[in-house]
Amino acid sequence: MLLPLLLAAAFSFRADPALTGVCTNPLPPSLALVWTFKTGGPIKSSPVIADNRVFIGSNDGKVYALALATGHLLWSYSTDNEVEAAPLALDGAVFVGSTDDNFYALDAATGALKWKFATEGKIPGAANHFRACDSTRLLVGSHDNQLYCLDAATGKSLWSFDTANYINGTPAVADGKIVFGGCDAVLHVLDFNGKERAAVEAGAYIPGSPAVRDARAYFGHYGGEVLCVDLVRTNIVWRHKSKDAFFSSPAVTERWVIIGGRDRCLHCLDRASGKPVWSFQARDEIDSSPVVCADKVLFGSGDGRLYMLQLADGQLLWSYDIGKAVSGSPAIAEQMLVIGAEDGVVYAFGAKRSR
Repeated sequence: MLLPLLLAAAFSFRADPALTGVCTNPLPPSLALVWTFKTGGPIKSSPVIADNRVFIGSNDGKVYALALATGHLLWSYSTDNEVEAAPLALDGAVFVGSTDDNFYALDAATGALKWKFATEGKIPGAANHFRACDSTRLLVGSHDNQLYCLDAATGKSLWSFDTANYINGTPAVADGKIVFGGCDAVLHVLDFNGKERAAVEAGAYIPGSPAVRDARAYFGHYGGEVLCVDLVRTNIVWRHKSKDAFFSSPAVTERWVIIGGRDRCLHCLDRASGKPVWSFQARDEIDSSPVVCADKVLFGSGDGRLYMLQLADGQLLWSYDIGKAVSGSPAIAEQMLVIGAEDGVVYAFGAKRSR
């Protein structure tokens, strides 16, 4: 049975289908550790928060559902290998890929398997979605070089698009377009039928996910550049050159592009020109994708810290020393921030609670 067209909102990696990384949920003026939850392996997955639940994968091969308020385990589901991808929570289901080459649809309330779809390569990136023909359709990339479009209700493959190399990131969806890159060093632009409308040579492979705003795509690549591509004219508007690779996915506001680099810096660039606005130096590489929340930007680093900066000038407002690398992206909801780390622990921060 196909799902109706008008459905509940999705809760996804990078906050919205365009992957802008801009959160509309507020945070308290100061953050304190509220709870932790230990998994059985390092966490590279980014959490998503939906209906007061946290959904996250772990390298122990499991997908976890935790109570947002307490961190209490609600359920877990075991795949056959590491789960590095961020889940997508949508219409009472949780959709997530695994490095066991399968893509799973789980019941959000119970963790029961609804269906799974087999690819021929691992799935390190999160899924995205769009609505068409009175149904919800999922988009997910794989290391078998394919971008798949699946029916969300059944898991049936509706179409696939073949690239020349691995797809690591999440496809962005905006203005009737599907935008993604991969290890073929090309930014692909497809329509909702899977037909390629444009292919823009980036110059180096694209490890992360693009963000789309006002018909322009923003992304970093392995060659140490951040690019802005006009999706109408399909030309490169500007390039910003750095000293090292970009594995992070950018957050894009009305004025700025914020992205972490392997040069240990968080870069803030002018969205119109690509010129530097400010940078913040961490103690190790920044593969974590930053999230903008009102006048703040939050991200993790390989130095084992979670950082909060002032968006306007990059001034450090707060940090928390986890002690192990933080490569995932934060999730923010209900005045709480949740993130996983490579010590295998999920951390939740919120307002300081009275004893």
